[in-house]
Amino acid sequence: MIRAVVVAEVRFYRDGLAQLLAHRQGCTVAATASGPEEALAAVRDHDPDVVLLALGDATGSALVQEIVEERPGSRVVALGVAEEEDDVLALAEAGVSGYVTTDGSADDVLAVVESVARGETLCSPRIAATLLRRVAALTHERRTRPDDERLTARERQVLALIEQGLSNKEIARGLCIEVATVKNHVHNILEKLQVNRRGEAAALLRRAPEVQTPKATSI
Repeated sequence: MIRAVVVAEVRFYRDGLAQLLAHRQGCTVAATASGPEEALAAVRDHDPDVVLLALGDATGSALVQEIVEERPGSRVVALGVAEEEDDVLALAEAGVSGYVTTDGSADDVLAVVESVARGETLCSPRIAATLLRRVAALTHERRTRPDDERLTARERQVLALIEQGLSNKEIARGLCIEVATVKNHVHNILEKLQVNRRGEAAALLRRAPEVQTPKATSI
């Protein structure tokens, strides 16, 4: 049985959604709410499987995040979503599990509710394309920018010297460390940046000039 909470500012919309779900076999409406405070209280009290959320864009994204943080097991479905990239991504980053667009039907609402309750995501092709583009952009950024979170200060220092064309022995002499230690750093750098050769790691650094690397000791 899918336990749902319906959140909508407009009463007849809220009541209509509640009735739609109540008449669906396998669904039950645990509570309804008209705003963020009531919604969070309902989520805490009833621990629903699905929260149907029909609020303004700004309020919606913030409330999605609060609900997900309060009850990570509850899936949030955003209703009446415009297929604009900024709106879709804001809701996705807040933690929404499903979307029903502004032209969605009652059948669409039921299909999405049942889908997210199974741990799946059902959305329009346009929204799916937007999400895939975002994933691709994040993946490209992760692969092409050796940021501070992945490389230690020493590893970034070694990478800067690799980019200058220095050998392991030259790096070891310049940094006053053992060659074996340099090899260890190089291995870690290649692994963290997901490349196979020193030249590829150096190329990543050249493609990301905004990344600050510590100044190397003069050799």
